[in-house]
Amino acid sequence: MAGLFVLEQAGPPGGPRVVLVHGTLDRSGAFVRVVRLLPDMTVTRYDRRGYGRSQGVDPTGPLTDQIDDLASVVGDRPSVVFGHSFGGVVALAFAARHPELALGVVAYESPMSWEPWWPRVTAGAAALAEGPDATDALDAEAAAERFMRRMIGDARWEALPEGTRQQRRAEGRALVAELRSVRPPAPPPYVAATLPIPVLAAHGSESRPHHVETARALAAAAPQGELTGVAGA
Repeated sequence: MAGLFVLEQAGPPGGPRVVLVHGTLDRSGAFVRVVRLLPDMTVTRYDRRGYGRSQGVDPTGPLTDQIDDLASVVGDRPSVVFGHSFGGVVALAFAARHPELALGVVAYESPMSWEPWWPRVTAGAAALAEGPDATDALDAEAAAERFMRRMIGDARWEALPEGTRQQRRAEGRALVAELRSVRPPAPPPYVAATLPIPVLAAHGSESRPHHVETARALAAAAPQGELTGVAGA
Protein backbone atom coordinates (compact mmCIF):
# COMPACT_ATOMS: atom_id res chain seq x y z
CA MET A 1 0.00 0.00 0.00
CA ALA A 2 1.51 3.30 -1.10
CA GLY A 3 2.10 5.68 1.77
CA LEU A 4 2.55 3.09 4.52
CA PHE A 5 5.72 3.38 6.58
CA VAL A 6 7.45 -0.04 6.52
CA LEU A 7 10.75 -1.17 8.07
CA GLU A 8 12.46 -4.52 7.66
CA GLN A 9 15.39 -6.13 9.46
CA ALA A 10 16.90 -8.69 7.12
CA GLY A 11 17.74 -12.07 8.59
CA PRO A 12 19.74 -14.98 7.18
CA PRO A 13 18.87 -15.89 3.57
CA GLY A 14 16.11 -18.47 3.50
CA GLY A 15 15.39 -17.99 7.21
CA PRO A 16 12.00 -17.41 8.82
CA ARG A 17 10.13 -14.13 8.53
CA VAL A 18 7.72 -12.52 10.98
CA VAL A 19 5.54 -9.47 10.36
CA LEU A 20 4.63 -7.38 13.42
CA VAL A 21 1.29 -5.55 13.58
CA HIS A 22 0.80 -2.93 16.30
CA GLY A 23 -2.34 -2.11 18.23
CA THR A 24 -4.62 0.90 18.64
CA LEU A 25 -3.02 4.33 19.20
CA ASP A 26 0.40 2.73 18.78
CA ARG A 27 3.04 2.45 16.06
CA SER A 28 5.77 0.14 14.78
CA GLY A 29 8.30 1.74 17.12
CA ALA A 30 6.68 -0.16 19.98
CA PHE A 31 8.41 -3.29 18.64
CA VAL A 32 11.99 -1.97 18.63
CA ARG A 33 13.09 -4.12 21.56
CA VAL A 34 11.26 -7.14 20.12
CA VAL A 35 13.17 -6.79 16.86
CA ARG A 36 16.48 -6.77 18.74
CA LEU A 37 15.59 -10.14 20.24
CA LEU A 38 15.07 -11.74 16.80
CA PRO A 39 18.43 -11.45 15.01
CA ASP A 40 17.98 -14.81 13.29
CA MET A 41 14.74 -13.79 11.58
CA THR A 42 13.69 -11.33 8.95
CA VAL A 43 11.40 -8.98 10.87
CA THR A 44 9.02 -6.59 9.14
CA ARG A 45 7.02 -3.92 10.95
CA TYR A 46 4.91 -1.04 9.77
CA ASP A 47 2.80 1.86 10.97
CA ARG A 48 -0.84 1.02 10.29
CA ARG A 49 -2.88 3.58 8.37
CA GLY A 50 -3.67 6.68 10.38
CA TYR A 51 -0.85 6.12 12.88
CA GLY A 52 2.71 7.35 13.26
CA ARG A 53 4.45 7.83 9.92
CA SER A 54 1.43 6.41 8.07
CA GLN A 55 -0.83 9.14 9.44
CA GLY A 56 -1.36 10.50 5.93
CA VAL A 57 -3.11 7.30 4.77
CA ASP A 58 -6.89 7.59 5.20
CA PRO A 59 -7.88 5.43 8.19
CA THR A 60 -11.65 5.79 7.97
CA GLY A 61 -12.46 2.94 5.58
CA PRO A 62 -13.60 -0.62 6.36
CA LEU A 63 -11.47 -3.27 8.04
CA THR A 64 -10.79 -4.75 4.60
CA ASP A 65 -8.47 -1.77 4.02
CA GLN A 66 -6.37 -2.91 6.98
CA ILE A 67 -6.33 -6.47 5.63
CA ASP A 68 -5.23 -5.24 2.21
CA ASP A 69 -2.49 -3.14 3.83
CA LEU A 70 -1.12 -6.18 5.65
CA ALA A 71 -1.30 -8.22 2.45
CA SER A 72 0.79 -5.57 0.70
CA VAL A 73 3.37 -5.67 3.50
CA VAL A 74 3.57 -9.48 3.46
CA GLY A 75 3.75 -9.50 -0.34
CA ASP A 76 4.56 -12.84 -1.91
CA ARG A 77 6.57 -14.10 1.07
CA PRO A 78 4.42 -16.26 3.37
CA SER A 79 5.15 -15.23 6.95
CA VAL A 80 4.26 -15.69 10.57
CA VAL A 81 2.20 -12.67 11.64
CA PHE A 82 2.28 -11.33 15.20
CA GLY A 83 -0.46 -8.92 16.23
CA HIS A 84 -0.74 -6.99 19.47
CA SER A 85 -4.20 -5.89 20.63
CA PHE A 86 -6.16 -4.63 17.59
CA GLY A 87 -3.18 -5.68 15.48
CA GLY A 88 -4.11 -9.26 16.38
CA VAL A 89 -7.59 -8.71 14.98
CA VAL A 90 -6.06 -7.48 11.73
CA ALA A 91 -3.65 -10.43 11.66
CA LEU A 92 -6.38 -13.02 12.22
CA ALA A 93 -8.73 -11.43 9.68
CA PHE A 94 -5.84 -11.38 7.20
CA ALA A 95 -5.11 -15.07 7.83
CA ALA A 96 -8.78 -15.96 7.31
CA ARG A 97 -8.75 -14.16 3.97
CA HIS A 98 -5.23 -15.09 2.82
CA PRO A 99 -4.29 -18.40 4.47
CA GLU A 100 -1.72 -19.05 1.74
CA LEU A 101 0.29 -16.06 3.01
CA ALA A 102 0.01 -16.72 6.76
CA LEU A 103 2.19 -19.51 8.11
CA GLY A 104 0.64 -18.85 11.51
CA VAL A 105 -0.63 -16.05 13.73
CA VAL A 106 0.39 -15.01 17.22
CA ALA A 107 -2.37 -12.87 18.77
CA TYR A 108 -1.47 -11.10 22.01
CA GLU A 109 -4.35 -9.58 24.01
CA SER A 110 -6.46 -9.30 20.87
CA PRO A 111 -10.00 -8.09 21.64
CA MET A 112 -13.26 -9.76 20.64
CA SER A 113 -15.58 -6.80 21.05
CA TRP A 114 -18.22 -8.42 18.84
CA GLU A 115 -18.82 -11.21 21.34
CA PRO A 116 -21.83 -10.86 23.67
CA TRP A 117 -19.65 -11.49 26.75
CA TRP A 118 -17.23 -8.66 25.94
CA PRO A 119 -17.51 -6.05 28.74
CA ARG A 120 -18.95 -2.59 28.11
CA VAL A 121 -16.45 -0.85 30.38
CA THR A 122 -13.24 -1.24 28.35
CA ALA A 123 -10.95 1.51 27.03
CA GLY A 124 -12.59 1.08 23.63
CA ALA A 125 -16.06 1.57 25.07
CA ALA A 126 -14.85 4.67 26.91
CA ALA A 127 -13.38 6.04 23.68
CA LEU A 128 -16.64 5.56 21.79
CA ALA A 129 -18.66 6.93 24.72
CA GLU A 130 -20.61 3.70 25.06
CA GLY A 131 -22.23 2.31 28.14
CA PRO A 132 -23.34 4.19 31.27
CA ASP A 133 -21.15 7.24 30.53
CA ALA A 134 -22.34 7.68 26.94
CA THR A 135 -22.55 11.14 25.45
CA ASP A 136 -24.52 12.37 22.44
CA ALA A 137 -21.61 13.59 20.30
CA LEU A 138 -18.35 11.81 19.50
CA ASP A 139 -15.23 13.86 18.87
CA ALA A 140 -12.31 11.81 17.53
CA GLU A 141 -9.62 13.76 19.39
CA ALA A 142 -11.56 13.50 22.65
CA ALA A 143 -12.08 9.78 21.99
CA ALA A 144 -8.34 9.27 21.66
CA GLU A 145 -7.69 11.09 24.92
CA ARG A 146 -10.34 9.04 26.75
CA PHE A 147 -8.78 5.85 25.41
CA MET A 148 -5.28 6.83 26.49
CA ARG A 149 -6.39 7.97 29.94
CA ARG A 150 -8.16 4.65 30.43
CA MET A 151 -5.12 2.67 29.24
CA ILE A 152 -2.28 4.45 31.07
CA GLY A 153 -4.03 6.52 33.74
CA ASP A 154 -4.56 10.25 34.14
CA ALA A 155 -1.21 10.93 35.77
CA ARG A 156 0.86 9.28 33.03
CA TRP A 157 -1.24 10.91 30.31
CA GLU A 158 -0.77 14.37 31.79
CA ALA A 159 2.97 13.75 32.19
CA LEU A 160 3.43 13.09 28.46
CA PRO A 161 4.93 15.92 26.39
CA GLU A 162 2.26 18.08 24.81
CA GLY A 163 3.52 17.13 21.35
CA THR A 164 2.97 13.44 22.11
CA ARG A 165 -0.52 14.10 23.43
CA GLN A 166 -1.38 16.12 20.32
CA GLN A 167 -0.13 13.31 18.10
CA ARG A 168 -2.30 10.76 19.89
CA ARG A 169 -5.32 13.06 19.64
CA ALA A 170 -4.68 13.46 15.91
CA GLU A 171 -4.83 9.67 15.57
CA GLY A 172 -8.34 9.63 16.98
CA ARG A 173 -9.90 9.22 13.51
CA ALA A 174 -8.07 5.91 13.11
CA LEU A 175 -9.05 4.84 16.63
CA VAL A 176 -12.76 5.52 16.11
CA ALA A 177 -12.85 3.90 12.66
CA GLU A 178 -11.21 0.66 13.72
CA LEU A 179 -13.17 0.29 16.95
CA ARG A 180 -16.43 0.73 15.05
CA SER A 181 -15.32 -1.72 12.36
CA VAL A 182 -15.47 -4.67 14.79
CA ARG A 183 -18.49 -3.71 16.88
CA PRO A 184 -22.05 -4.78 16.10
CA PRO A 185 -23.77 -4.29 13.73
CA ALA A 186 -20.52 -4.80 11.80
CA PRO A 187 -19.93 -8.51 11.07
CA PRO A 188 -17.20 -10.33 13.01
CA PRO A 189 -13.83 -9.86 11.29
CA TYR A 190 -13.12 -13.60 11.37
CA VAL A 191 -14.60 -16.86 12.65
CA ALA A 192 -12.11 -18.55 14.94
CA ALA A 193 -13.52 -22.03 14.33
CA THR A 194 -12.71 -21.79 10.61
CA LEU A 195 -9.17 -20.41 10.82
CA PRO A 196 -7.06 -22.76 8.68
CA ILE A 197 -3.63 -21.89 10.13
CA PRO A 198 -1.86 -22.39 13.48
CA VAL A 199 -2.90 -19.77 16.04
CA LEU A 200 -1.04 -18.98 19.25
CA ALA A 201 -3.30 -16.97 21.55
CA ALA A 202 -1.36 -15.18 24.26
CA HIS A 203 -1.91 -13.04 27.34
CA GLY A 204 0.18 -11.87 30.24
CA SER A 205 -0.06 -13.00 33.82
CA GLU A 206 -1.11 -9.42 34.67
CA SER A 207 -3.55 -9.03 31.76
CA ARG A 208 -7.06 -7.87 32.50
CA PRO A 209 -9.64 -10.66 32.84
CA HIS A 210 -11.39 -10.00 29.52
CA HIS A 211 -8.08 -10.28 27.65
CA VAL A 212 -7.35 -13.57 29.37
CA GLU A 213 -10.84 -14.80 28.48
CA THR A 214 -10.36 -13.76 24.86
CA ALA A 215 -7.06 -15.63 24.55
CA ARG A 216 -8.64 -18.75 26.04
CA ALA A 217 -11.68 -18.51 23.76
CA LEU A 218 -9.53 -18.04 20.66
CA ALA A 219 -7.23 -20.94 21.52
CA ALA A 220 -10.20 -23.21 22.24
CA ALA A 221 -12.09 -22.33 19.06
CA ALA A 222 -9.30 -22.31 16.48
CA PRO A 223 -8.73 -25.82 15.07
CA GLN A 224 -4.95 -25.40 15.44
CA GLY A 225 -5.17 -23.13 18.46
CA GLU A 226 -2.76 -23.01 21.38
CA LEU A 227 -2.77 -20.88 24.53
CA THR A 228 0.23 -19.37 26.25
CA GLY A 229 0.79 -16.95 29.10
CA VAL A 230 3.73 -14.60 29.63
CA ALA A 231 4.82 -14.27 33.26
CA GLY A 232 5.03 -10.71 34.52
CA ALA A 233 3.47 -9.17 31.40
